[in-house]
Amino acid sequence: MKTVIIDGEHLTIEDIAQVAREGAVVELSDSSRNKIQTARGWVERIIEQKEPVYGINTGFGVFSEKRISSEELIKLNRNLILSHAVGTGAPLDDEIVRAAILVRANTLAKGFSGVRIEIIDTLLQMLNRNVTPVIPSKGSLGSSGDLGPLAHLALVFTLGQMDLESESGQAKLEGEILSGKVAMSKASIRRLMLEAKEGLALINGATFTAAVAALAIFDAEILLKTAEISLAMTLEALLGCIAAFDERLHAVRGLKGQMKVAEDVRRLTKGSNLLNKGGQVQDAYSLRCAPQVQGIGWDTLDFVKSLITSEINAATDNPLLFEPGIAISGGNFHGEPLGMAMDFLGIALSEIAAISERRIYRLTCGCMNLGLPPMLVDQPEDAGLNSGIMLTQYTAASLVLENQHLAAPDSVHSLPTSQCKEDHNANSMIAARHTREIVANTSHILAIELFAAARALDMRIRDISGVILGNGTEQAYQTIREDVKYQPGDALWGEEIERVKIIINQKIYKIIETC
Repeated sequence: MKTVIIDGEHLTIEDIAQVAREGAVVELSDSSRNKIQTARGWVERIIEQKEPVYGINTGFGVFSEKRISSEELIKLNRNLILSHAVGTGAPLDDEIVRAAILVRANTLAKGFSGVRIEIIDTLLQMLNRNVTPVIPSKGSLGSSGDLGPLAHLALVFTLGQMDLESESGQAKLEGEILSGKVAMSKASIRRLMLEAKEGLALINGATFTAAVAALAIFDAEILLKTAEISLAMTLEALLGCIAAFDERLHAVRGLKGQMKVAEDVRRLTKGSNLLNKGGQVQDAYSLRCAPQVQGIGWDTLDFVKSLITSEINAATDNPLLFEPGIAISGGNFHGEPLGMAMDFLGIALSEIAAISERRIYRLTCGCMNLGLPPMLVDQPEDAGLNSGIMLTQYTAASLVLENQHLAAPDSVHSLPTSQCKEDHNANSMIAARHTREIVANTSHILAIELFAAARALDMRIRDISGVILGNGTEQAYQTIREDVKYQPGDALWGEEIERVKIIINQKIYKIIETC
């Protein structure tokens, strides 16, 4: 099993997916331990000097001017966690929670937060022993970070002076939902009493937004590759014109993503004898302009991936501590960059899904599919008795309409909080959650296109002698048919499409790298 070593500097989106989904082991680097200990020493020195420093010996938010005595600091930090754990809604998926724990641990590992090493070690023990807190999905504004979700996380592994089980939140362990106190005990992980600065360090930062974003980016890359394969298969099934993918055409515009899509389609379809057989001068936009529409998805992904990679390696709480022990207050917790990035990615994926649905429509429409049976029934005379895959296009259209709503930007919306001390909020967690939904919808739409294109190719192979598919499209077609056989009559297409979705995540997208 893979081991991920965190140091606050080198965590990758691929690492997050490995830990969140595959259970990779996580360790803290030795170099980080030294930085963490140094920063903790600075916090203790500030407490001894008794000068008011926000977040260390003061209240929080609108109460930042309230001085807190040294004797009350443990209670202050416990109160922060208890009072902020007010989320609502269905629990977040386990993989999101695991990703968030990893991101938070990595943030603290940078050595600017002033927490004890035990805090980070405990977070990593939770990951490695599969203690997964139950976190409500709603209630975060993304600034001052994901306060509510992170407070629910902290409930599980921290305790007050009375250590009440009712105040320990909930966590999953071996498939069972338990109180945080019981889950941690069964996993043999000691819960901690928070000291100065630690409560704020745990909940300040858009960590859950970053976790959702990282997983969305990981999945989006798979979907962009899949969309090129489904495009290439549909292009062949509709006897499309390859001229629209000519290298010279895309070079004179110079857009990196557009050139990539055109090149990949040329490679996928190389050797095909179905292209240019329809007799049309040029194809509809959903084929001809696909490099332009899908290419911007790659350009958007590059930008968003770079930004989120920086964020998962960033110090995001407040205040931060710098040599020689200076605490500086600022706003690194603000989720605006993440919210805007998720809006961008959601829009790009919505368009990938939308153009795919248009191709599904053309495959199933007897007026547009260049001689294929309507709704891809097995034979034209079957139409009526059989509906073919008519309703798969309905499902795709429904998901596209949902995406169009979900893709409306969330980062432009803000409401003030904390008596207007926090007067411009990011709305980043909602943006990330909406993008995650768009990812899921887009995956299903692409599965429908692959399913429909494979069926259309079956008919071309049957009706045209000597059909040769492209190098990559042949691989994709065979990969689908290994798990999902052609059925001439009406069947439970939904179950077959679900199997294609599994193939997308496991196999199909890799063809881009091998053809």
